[in-house]
Amino acid sequence: MSGGHFDYRQIQMWDMAEEIKELVESNDDQTLDEFGYPRGRGYSAETIEKFKEAYNLTVKAYIYAQRIDWLVSGDDGEDDFHKRLKEDLDEESLYSPSV
Repeated sequence: MSGGHFDYRQIQMWDMAEEIKELVESNDDQTLDEFGYPRGRGYSAETIEKFKEAYNLTVKAYIYAQRIDWLVSGDDGEDDFHKRLKEDLDEESLYSPSV
């Protein structure tokens, strides 16, 4: 079955997380885009930290939605749900707080 309970809308969360990550990584990029503007936005370090938090939360939301989707769609049982949720959360590379 491979999920489908949420009509695969959790993929939009993943896409949003990736866009936030790109904003973080390109923040200081001075190369010009197709319109002649710097690719980076030049946000402050404080703002970028909030972007990193948003990325982490969005990735976690995606993981939870994906695992719940597979459980309620009958692809995973409860034991697999808990095992795979933990594995997915443990293996995902998230931004660490810069303290």
